[in-house]
Amino acid sequence: MADSLGFAPDPEVRTRDFKIGCIGAGMIMAECHLAAYKEAAFPVAAIASRTKANAAAVAERWGISKVHDTPEALIGDPAIEILDIAYPPDQQPDLIYAALKQPHIKGILAQKPLSLTLGEAVALRDAAAAAGKVLSVNQNMRYDQSMRVLKQLLDRGDLGDIVFAQIDMHAIPHWQTFLAEYDRLTLANMSVHHLDVLRFLFGDPEEIYTASRTDPRTTFEHGDGITVSTLRFPSGVLAVSLEDVWSGPREEDYDDDQHINWRVDGTDGVAKGTIGWPTGAASTLSYASTKATGGKWVTPTWETMWFPHAFVGVMEQLQHAVKTGEPPALTVADNVKTVALIEAGYRSMAENRPVRLSEIPT
Repeated sequence: MADSLGFAPDPEVRTRDFKIGCIGAGMIMAECHLAAYKEAAFPVAAIASRTKANAAAVAERWGISKVHDTPEALIGDPAIEILDIAYPPDQQPDLIYAALKQPHIKGILAQKPLSLTLGEAVALRDAAAAAGKVLSVNQNMRYDQSMRVLKQLLDRGDLGDIVFAQIDMHAIPHWQTFLAEYDRLTLANMSVHHLDVLRFLFGDPEEIYTASRTDPRTTFEHGDGITVSTLRFPSGVLAVSLEDVWSGPREEDYDDDQHINWRVDGTDGVAKGTIGWPTGAASTLSYASTKATGGKWVTPTWETMWFPHAFVGVMEQLQHAVKTGEPPALTVADNVKTVALIEAGYRSMAENRPVRLSEIPT
């Protein structure tokens, strides 16, 4: 139905020409990256992880012919043309720097957050530019089907001038064990999806105010457990992003209502929907426009989902950039602006005030 309404919830696969080497064998690689690559027929040539046995098990599952002993050995493999990293952010920069030195590696897909500090993110951006390599960051929520269709609605002007937007999350993400070692939790590792997609939809905000509290339901020490961020954009748009990442009691007989909802209000219409990831369903979007639908609600449909199908678009845009020489849709320079927004959010928490993005040099 989305096609009949003029929407493209999933991008076209234009390029699948480059041999991919995957670093990491955890949930995000095994359940999302590799599932998407199999569906899109992207050539995965090798895999490595911190534990070779884990990489071997994932390789057997997905039919990957080569398992390297270490990530560094995979980076040195001359058959690898694109490096796909799903690794802890404190260890990711060293892998990126090593890959930038390899003449056979043409492109790198890094995980978000790109690094744990803005200074490191800027250094990686500049190192990639100096090396002449394409470095892209896996901001995969931009490829969620509801977000893509929403962006197309906004670009068409069906909702008029946008007034207000919100993302409301009450759901438990896959908390990787390494996150318990960091002093930053929700804003850097979960809100990063929402703050980045708000930039994708509305451009760069002028300021952010973030409030947070520790969450007594989270089982390890942390600072920012629940976060609420208010963003102001030059256009006048006011946006709120709320992340409750434990979401209710977790007792056996408790009826779970995990969800992520969103809404955008404009002068000529409203769009609202859900992100289906918490329940393993497709995301949804409905909209009503005085200009385009006669004020009636319309609901485009699709069968694909954020996890894993969004990862097709993320890897495809990188391959296409390598093939054509054009910038990727997800540039590292643009991602540094998302990292700067996160940094501004943490400063806002610490100083209990709105922080203008002009205060955060990049």
